[in-house]
Amino acid sequence: MFKNQPLGLYVLSLANTGERFGYYTMLAIFLFYLQAKFGLDSTWTGQIFSIFLALVYFMPLVGGWIADKWSFSKCVVSGIAVMFVGYALLSAPTPVRSVGSMLLLFLALLLIASGTGLFKGNLQVMVGDLYNEPKYAAKRDSAFSLFYMAINLGSMFAPMAAIALKNLGLRSAGYATNNPMAATVCNWCLDTQNFTVMPTDPDKLKAMTEFAIQNGMSQGGDVAAFLSAYLTDFASQCQVTFTSLGEFAESYITAFSTGCSYAFALACVSLIVSFLIYSLGRKTYAHIIVDKKKVAADGKPAVNYGPELTPEQTKQRIVALMLVFSVVIFFWMVFHQNGQALSEFAKSCTAPDATGWTRIGFNIWALVCIAGGVYALFSLIQSTTFKAKLISGVVLIALAGVLVHIYTNTPEVVTGIDPAVYQQFNPFYVVALTPFSMAFFAWLARKGKEPSAPRKIGYGMILAGAAYCVMVFASLGLVGTNGAVSPNWLISTYLLLTFAELLLSPMGISFVSKVAPPKLKGSMMGGWFAATAVGNYLVSIPMMLWGKISVAAIWGILIVLCALSAIFIFSVMKKLEAATSDTPAPAAKADALENVEDDAI
Repeated sequence: MFKNQPLGLYVLSLANTGERFGYYTMLAIFLFYLQAKFGLDSTWTGQIFSIFLALVYFMPLVGGWIADKWSFSKCVVSGIAVMFVGYALLSAPTPVRSVGSMLLLFLALLLIASGTGLFKGNLQVMVGDLYNEPKYAAKRDSAFSLFYMAINLGSMFAPMAAIALKNLGLRSAGYATNNPMAATVCNWCLDTQNFTVMPTDPDKLKAMTEFAIQNGMSQGGDVAAFLSAYLTDFASQCQVTFTSLGEFAESYITAFSTGCSYAFALACVSLIVSFLIYSLGRKTYAHIIVDKKKVAADGKPAVNYGPELTPEQTKQRIVALMLVFSVVIFFWMVFHQNGQALSEFAKSCTAPDATGWTRIGFNIWALVCIAGGVYALFSLIQSTTFKAKLISGVVLIALAGVLVHIYTNTPEVVTGIDPAVYQQFNPFYVVALTPFSMAFFAWLARKGKEPSAPRKIGYGMILAGAAYCVMVFASLGLVGTNGAVSPNWLISTYLLLTFAELLLSPMGISFVSKVAPPKLKGSMMGGWFAATAVGNYLVSIPMMLWGKISVAAIWGILIVLCALSAIFIFSVMKKLEAATSDTPAPAAKADALENVEDDAI
């Protein structure tokens, strides 16, 4: 799995791991931060979240264009610097529910998105360039799978870190941390002047009423009185003094926001680590670094683009990529509900407790043991010496022992589950399942039956649709947008979404790296992320519908989009597979797409 890969892959992957850890630490609590600090409803938070995600994935198009004319490496370093400033501004303590704080937030998000644009796509182009050498060319797909696994290794720990720092801010101020709805109720208190002036907005009043009923109020009861008593009871659990519920509410929100600021500051630290890894490991990838402005002594550009493509060949490759990009839009729209609709479902519709084996899923160290056990098992199977097998076996037994210890020492019922913790399941699944994915496709390759990258993308869309079928069943018994369904529904959904992601994301990036016209690699990789940006903007649609139609109907819309996307990509499969063909088809030798060898890249 890890053998015979260029050392540069590991350096660039770990540099990306550091950056992604910071990004996902921020993203794990971002939705709840917006709702708490600014008192925004699901529609507004959904819009801000989706616009930010769209910018994050659109800016690599600009960054790729700059890199094509300047330097991929210099863009990467510049991106780290710009992101650092953005996270630093985001972590600055500012007043809650203020216009000035909101403006500073927007500036910080713009800088983070711009820095990501310079960093993200260009680093991945550099990874692809490591495999232009013939001896590494066949390992391109597996390399991007390992690269993607490294990204998620950082992402796996991010939710735990974010929650721990948010709770640190709350505990240090004397507040209880086991109520995910506390910040929402505090904002309702401020909006209604201590529940004395109830809102005229029917959607907000509906949300307040549904919450009250879900928490014990009888039908037709006094919503204001119930919420006032609910918040008073929560305040009594906290070690603070206050003269009014409004004072308590504002103080709680401030402490919540302070804890989030700690998490954003951690993102700054992660970028420093990323920069150090990238700089100290420069020798491993220095041979692929080219400054486009430098000119060789003979007057030719100081970069070897390989054999020139004809205009027709270039056009056909670009068309193939655009077809893939059109499908990518809808995949990311449904996948990135993990930060929006699925997070909202975790907060308002999922029981905050777990029993049985499920409960250890909320212990990050148990997940680390499981993931480590997977790699130890594969090492045991693949090792060729007795010593290596012995070491792998000992590690596997040790990790199993630690896992049993965690299980036996975990309370029978784990309570007060933070909704943000669900976001650790997707990266955990990626890390744990990558060896199985690589082994499975390697087995198919040996039999000459490995699906092409575009075909894998089509299968990924089918699996994404299946994931939301699970959510439909989970939502059938809900009353409005409140409930207490089992955490297993969300955990299962994330598993299926991860299978889909492993088929689509690393394979898609590898496809772009292979097919992009050599002189447009940066721009085309940026195009991949631009398509992702459009999908991330469309992420807001389910949140705009939240509370207006049934939750099950929302998931049904996503299922239909996945099905239509799968039908489309399979309808143009021949054109897409021609773009990655290493040998021309006998009946289509005139087709330039099929006549261009991969080593032209």
